[in-house]
Amino acid sequence: MGWSPELAMKAYLHALKLFKDYYSQDCTIESLRLIEPKCMEYISALAAGNQAHLMVEIASRGISPMTIALAVAAKHTGGQLICILHKQEVLHETTTQIAVCDLEDVVEIVVGDPCEVIKHYKNIDFAIIDCRMDEYLKLFKTIDMNPSGSVVVVNNLFHRKIKPSYAQVVKGRVGIESVTLPIGEGMEVTKIGWSCKHENRASKRSHVKVEGIV
Repeated sequence: MGWSPELAMKAYLHALKLFKDYYSQDCTIESLRLIEPKCMEYISALAAGNQAHLMVEIASRGISPMTIALAVAAKHTGGQLICILHKQEVLHETTTQIAVCDLEDVVEIVVGDPCEVIKHYKNIDFAIIDCRMDEYLKLFKTIDMNPSGSVVVVNNLFHRKIKPSYAQVVKGRVGIESVTLPIGEGMEVTKIGWSCKHENRASKRSHVKVEGIV
């Protein structure tokens, strides 16, 4: 994936309008009013700007603002969002809300054990994992991300006090860059494969330069 400012801006503006409409009405997406307005637009722009095609959200409580944000990104990249639910009861509500937002053509909803369902998808470009789920660390270790450049966002960090934290697990790993952002309910944004790509490019530039001198 390469960065596309144009796709990022289109997704940002689309999400901005969509969430503005919801904020001005009686909110039907759970907890939407509790999340900072810029948080969702940021996620949508980040996914679209990175030209993510295969996106996955592992939700703990059905549809969320994150679902809409990723679906908007998928709309602009020509990609697909796989929304994994572990409760059949929230399926109807999730389907209805996605249709209301006119995003049903880019969203596939799968109900089942997230740790098993996620094994069916390979080279995922962008993933969101709700750390309110007890097995969120196992999910991160199981999920097959695109090794040449992908992003994992773990949200609702402030709800989990048990150690080790997700940030402690991922930071320091080779080929991974991760940063904690105090927006929304707290999120950790992890970039996989990007640092290695940048190092390789730098090495190639240095090598060419040295050869030119010699």
